[in-house]
Amino acid sequence: MRRVRYHQNGGPEVLKVEETDTPRPGPGELLIRNEAIGVTLPVVRKVREGGLELPASLGGEVAGEVVAIGPETAGFRLGDRVTGLCFGDGYADYSLLHTAMTTPIPDAASAVDAVALVRSGLIALGAYQAARPMEGESVLVTGAASGVGHLAVQLAKISGAGRVVAAVGHPEKAGFVKAMGADEVVTYQEPSWGEPVDIVLDAVGGDLLSPALAALAPGGRLVFFSSGGGTIQAYDLLVGAKSAIGFQIALIARNRPALLEQWRQQLWELFADGRLRPSVHAELPLEEAATAHRIIESRANRGKVVLRPV
Repeated sequence: MRRVRYHQNGGPEVLKVEETDTPRPGPGELLIRNEAIGVTLPVVRKVREGGLELPASLGGEVAGEVVAIGPETAGFRLGDRVTGLCFGDGYADYSLLHTAMTTPIPDAASAVDAVALVRSGLIALGAYQAARPMEGESVLVTGAASGVGHLAVQLAKISGAGRVVAAVGHPEKAGFVKAMGADEVVTYQEPSWGEPVDIVLDAVGGDLLSPALAALAPGGRLVFFSSGGGTIQAYDLLVGAKSAIGFQIALIARNRPALLEQWRQQLWELFADGRLRPSVHAELPLEEAATAHRIIESRANRGKVVLRPV
């Protein structure tokens, strides 16, 4: 089978397609023939910044058909269409998924729908819930045109937010995020992000943490779920009685699997009703993984970027 790996850290050019043996599933594992692979900013950053022993494979969101089942594995059958998070060879023709990280794909959804909706949607919904929102509160989403951000905009609106502000890097994205339900659009370069809001969902981090905190009304809550790092001053929290909340979906998956499943079912129901619409910016063949990473690094995407091995 084909897989994408990198032998040194750097930009998208370090990604190489290699031939290797198709893996066999171990206990509790499923072998998936991939039909869609989600490309995420944390994986793109890891390739450039390091953190894994080299040569390294790229994990991530995958969706496809179950073609082999390991021992001591229950609840799945050959031919099932599933999606999940792969920690090994995710950018590949075939991937291994542990059953704890795997969920069925409804008949009405495609593999592309699944990788655009499930993982990104769980992060968006979980981050919003972490803010403990109340009916009618205002919400600002940074990275609003991203794979997670465009779903967060929709979920805030669906959940009863009184005003949803989309923060983006370039005004050309305004039309896209408004189509997703944003009432207002601001760009990062603006000195002020408009009227203060009750909740900020920050998907970017870094230098944007300070203006994100400044955008909060007194008593507001900033939910930070980015891999971009950054620092805020404790005094800035104190003077406005503001809160900063870290959210990590992996912690929910480990400690509150029932809640994760509840959120997952909610996402699929909203999708089936047509109220939640995952957007796919590009579908590219596996050989163009470098192109997919360039799109993400340049922040050019409007929605999800997906690799299609078949």
